[in-house]
Amino acid sequence: MTELATPQSHSTAPQILVSLRGLTVSFGSGPTQVQVLHGLDLDVHVGESLGMVGESGCGKSVTWLAALGLLGAQAQVHGEFRLAGDRFDGLSDKALSLIRGRRIAMIFQDPASALNPVHRIGQQLVEAVSLHKGLRGQAARAQAVRLLDQVHIPNAGQRFDAYPHELSGGMNQRIMIAMALAGEPDLLIADEPTTALDATIQAQILDLLSEVRRDQGMAMVLISHDLSVIAQECSRVMVMYAGRAAEVAATDNLFRTAGHPYTQGLLSCVPDVASPQKRLSAIPGQVPEAGRLPQGCSFEPRCAHSIVQCKARVPMLWPVAPDHQVACFLTAP
Repeated sequence: MTELATPQSHSTAPQILVSLRGLTVSFGSGPTQVQVLHGLDLDVHVGESLGMVGESGCGKSVTWLAALGLLGAQAQVHGEFRLAGDRFDGLSDKALSLIRGRRIAMIFQDPASALNPVHRIGQQLVEAVSLHKGLRGQAARAQAVRLLDQVHIPNAGQRFDAYPHELSGGMNQRIMIAMALAGEPDLLIADEPTTALDATIQAQILDLLSEVRRDQGMAMVLISHDLSVIAQECSRVMVMYAGRAAEVAATDNLFRTAGHPYTQGLLSCVPDVASPQKRLSAIPGQVPEAGRLPQGCSFEPRCAHSIVQCKARVPMLWPVAPDHQVACFLTAP
């Protein structure tokens, strides 16, 4: 493996920062093996904000846990992964540790479980600073306090010695963002960063993510069930269903001309503030179990527009417009 190069930004065309090709993930072995990702292709461009949406269990989080080698020995992961053009699939855990945090950082859903409850937040932040920047002693502490200031923690010097349980959920999420920023990554993956927070704090955390992304020029992948958050924060969206990409499009195109029946169903579930009396639609049925997918399109049993091909074959992603691909036979050329 060659040493990973720092991405350059002199080209006017969108430059690919991270590329995942043919990503498959299975759990178990032998007759009990279950495949949860089915040859996913995904690109993240330098500086962009990509949203990933879909029901629980569709593979959004597993995609990045697999790429970063965080699924453990029970998972079988295959595919070609590139960072700034250089492959990082097949690297040892030690080599991957030089990427995690420094080049690609991840914020998890629940900060209460991600932070160590018996260590002060300052100690945990100093550990991240020391690991990624090589700082020690007072220099590491000063950098940690600067990170707390950057994520708008009031009285950062005093909060430095607090334990996670002494802070609110919103504050702990800010701590997690500060830890993710310690290595000045090129890509920040935010996995449902506002799930357990009330609406006001959600808005503050999203504003903070937008601010740090803009200030540092990094790319961001935002994993969320909330389409309104995706519409506000992301320039491009990937809709996932049952371990595959159902639709990939620029955000404006997706919300204006959604092509996949699943995407249309998700959008129909969003309340319209302009029409408060309008009844919301629901997608019938449930996401199929990973080991019991139908033979053809995974969404076919729930789709009101299925045709003969849907039962027999899995649709590919077809381009339907510039920056817009749909995996549906109804939109195939």
